[in-house]
Amino acid sequence: MRRGKKVSIIGAGHVGSTVAYSLALQGTAHEIVLLDSKPDIAMGKALDMSQAAAVLRMHTKVKVAVTAKDLADSDIVVISAGTPRKPGMSRDDLLAANAETVRSISKQIRENCANPMVIVVTNPLDAMTYVALRECGFDRRQVIGMAGLLDSGRMASFIYEKLGYGSGQIRAMVLGGHGDSMAPLHRYSTVAGVPLTDFLSGAEIAEIVKRTRGAGAEIVGYLQSGSAYYAPAIATAQMCETILRDAKQIYPCAVLLEGEYDYRNVVIGVPIVLGANGVEKIIEVTLNKEEKDEFAKSVASVKTLINKLFEMGFYVQ
Repeated sequence: MRRGKKVSIIGAGHVGSTVAYSLALQGTAHEIVLLDSKPDIAMGKALDMSQAAAVLRMHTKVKVAVTAKDLADSDIVVISAGTPRKPGMSRDDLLAANAETVRSISKQIRENCANPMVIVVTNPLDAMTYVALRECGFDRRQVIGMAGLLDSGRMASFIYEKLGYGSGQIRAMVLGGHGDSMAPLHRYSTVAGVPLTDFLSGAEIAEIVKRTRGAGAEIVGYLQSGSAYYAPAIATAQMCETILRDAKQIYPCAVLLEGEYDYRNVVIGVPIVLGANGVEKIIEVTLNKEEKDEFAKSVASVKTLINKLFEMGFYVQ
């Protein structure tokens, strides 16, 4: 009988390998499996990570999957494979290529894993989570997109940069899709429990909102040959830890709505209670008219991508 917790990561590039490294050092997962199209590179990373864990006297073993059958018995499967953004590209530009990749991966998960939680990181994230849901055939509680936690962290970092104090006490909330139409909620953002509006002017908050929406593109512009991976990986690892420990934490994540917020058949970022059963609860926060309008724009943007999947022949409506 298998002992301990197992996390499998499909795609051992910058994001996937950093997720694996973070988990290996935390020690919650006893086994981490990397599945990548370049197995030799994945093996080198796996050996290095296992040795790093040993230095810290952790018992985590990082391995490489020979075939998709090695995904069996995974408690969590992370999908991070796909084409990264390049300068001048939006996340939406990746739709066709990455949809095919996620569809293929999801079939492998369905065929080899009994009942895992699936965390999607591949962009465009909300649409890719929708693809994974359709192809895995799992309950919506089991298939979750990562981005809300990342976007909220980015907003928190910009708030701290603007204030110059309150590090570790800032809580930001970003809902909606992981794209230019995301909906940062400054009314639900606080510093030590104090509303953000008590610290910053409307113009300063608007500047933070704008920068949060463009945070990924800002990093892509500097890197030139890739996209962000440290923050996305840490956000993903945090979600894995929360599931493995059944911590029941509240995070904004991309999930399929079935009537919540008066929307259906769309994957979008909303606050959830995350635990061992995946999405334990979807929290419907009270939105004012301005926030509802921003959220509606974000939903419409994601629905456009989902409709494009149908137009490209991925599914029959």
